[in-house]
Amino acid sequence: MTFLSPEEVLAVLKAAREHATRDWAMILLAYRHGLRASEVCGLKFADIDLKAGSISIRRLKGSMATVQPLYPHRGQPLLDEMSALRAWLRERESDGSDYLFTSQKGGKLDRTQFFRLFQTVAESAGLPPEKRHPHVLKHSLASHLVAGNVNLALIRQALGHRSINSTMQYVGTSDCQAAEAAQAALMALY
Repeated sequence: MTFLSPEEVLAVLKAAREHATRDWAMILLAYRHGLRASEVCGLKFADIDLKAGSISIRRLKGSMATVQPLYPHRGQPLLDEMSALRAWLRERESDGSDYLFTSQKGGKLDRTQFFRLFQTVAESAGLPPEKRHPHVLKHSLASHLVAGNVNLALIRQALGHRSINSTMQYVGTSDCQAAEAAQAALMALY
């Protein structure tokens, strides 16, 4: 499974922000909420509540709909969802569309357009070809949460998985990791 390192995520977000505010906001939301290309393109104004700081996500492929917080990020401005969305909404031209992210011609941005946009941004960020597809963002979020020892039930909820089996595909452990965890648990008990 292909995923980005935290440094690669920041490189992509930096390249996206330099390319266009819309691209930065889209890629940041896709990463931060584990969105598929179709899901990020399907976001509507009504799905975003900046006052409450939340996003309603209607996931596809049988996944759960979720309402998640939108977070500012004081330590790393590239990860500040509130700032990215506010900047995009200031720039976004009113075209009568209720979609949050619109194409240059107006109206809903198609997932293939988002795919091409991500490829362009990923290339300018220096990513290798195998990491230049937007689904790598969802894989990256899951991998980063697993690496941060976040509870699998919480990762499942964050990604909108109905089945924990879908979440388990991100968990890979070695014999050494398992032995160290067992030893640490036993040492804490005794």
